[in-house]
Amino acid sequence: MRRAWPLTARGTGAGVLAIACFIAAAQLGAIQLLAFGVFLTALVIVSLIALHITRRDVELTRSSSPPAVPVGDDVRVTVHVSVRTALPTTPGTWEDRVPEGLEGRTDGRFPALGSGLRGGDRAVDLVYDLHATRRGVHWLGPLDLTVRDPFGIARRVAEVGDTTRLIVTPQCIELPPLTAFAGATGGMLQATTTRLGQGSDNLIARPYQPGDSMRRIHWRATAHRDMLMVREEEQESTPEATVVLDRAKARWGADAADRPGADPAFEAAVDACVSAVNALVRDGYAVQVIDVDGTPLSEVVPGGEQSAVAVLVARFATVTAQGSAHLATLGHLWSGATTGPLVVITGALTADDVDALAPVPAHSVHPVLLTTDGASDAIERAAATGWYAASIAPGTSLREAWLRVAHADVVAAEAAS
Repeated sequence: MRRAWPLTARGTGAGVLAIACFIAAAQLGAIQLLAFGVFLTALVIVSLIALHITRRDVELTRSSSPPAVPVGDDVRVTVHVSVRTALPTTPGTWEDRVPEGLEGRTDGRFPALGSGLRGGDRAVDLVYDLHATRRGVHWLGPLDLTVRDPFGIARRVAEVGDTTRLIVTPQCIELPPLTAFAGATGGMLQATTTRLGQGSDNLIARPYQPGDSMRRIHWRATAHRDMLMVREEEQESTPEATVVLDRAKARWGADAADRPGADPAFEAAVDACVSAVNALVRDGYAVQVIDVDGTPLSEVVPGGEQSAVAVLVARFATVTAQGSAHLATLGHLWSGATTGPLVVITGALTADDVDALAPVPAHSVHPVLLTTDGASDAIERAAATGWYAASIAPGTSLREAWLRVAHADVVAAEAAS
């Protein structure tokens, strides 16, 4: 029960008028004013008693569609309120509490409900729309339900139901393939295109050995050689890509570590991270998402598993800036090794940061550097060391930035020719 003045404007006026009648009756000796004051006082008291002695059992369930909503999208919330009461209820008002980060009108008129003696509970669905403006986990409720007595003299405000969780996820923007040619950097598309035109005649067959599966028998080669032949196992490798989200506090605003959605630059980085993962997974890469120091931020997302991308996007609803890892740490992760596409997403860059990242491009088939720092000198300096670099500062288009880093090699080749 939330504390509130128990009388409506009408009830407050009746109480004030009753006091005035008592004072005037004492001064003027008018018995009629005294009687009228007693009547008004009795009316207010009876209204209060009638409102509070009536038993109302209220049950509430709240659902949202969709259950998780990206930043910038709308969600519809349905509140199912069931009221069990022996007496009919009068109209009232309702208001559902909504935290910062969600916008919309969440109040309205609560309808009158009939007696529950004959038909059991009386229920009503309250529906409203919200616009998600901040990433994170938000809690809706409780519902404030205001009821009045039949005369409109007294009112009662009650908190109904528990809170309900609503997840606001980063924006996952559809991005084009990382290169202009499908599979050029080793994804599953490459495995598909390189096998075009290869039929069963081109497969390598070898003599059968004990333990070989019968499903691998090459019947045409068996008939030709007059001995059991099996298909040679192909050496398969899972193409891998890595997305690095730099969470070091020093390269983000002070609010980035406090709560999700507080720093626009960090939000742009998180959006870019999940969007890059989605694009790489769609192209067939198994993607690992890590911090600058190599700490995994999620499980490896298998190539082509869009459902796993949805799980990652939901997990990134609560990620914040933390730690103090230096960008130089990134160079040690692939020391002496070569990885597939590498996407590094970071914040403000200094000249020392760019120099620390200089050895990394040599270890990736397609090194991409996305920074929320709009300074062109830092981007040009990074490009000179081998990065495909672009700015994703708040207010810029992530898709356009991705197009620049994805097709930079093709543009450069066309310019050279």
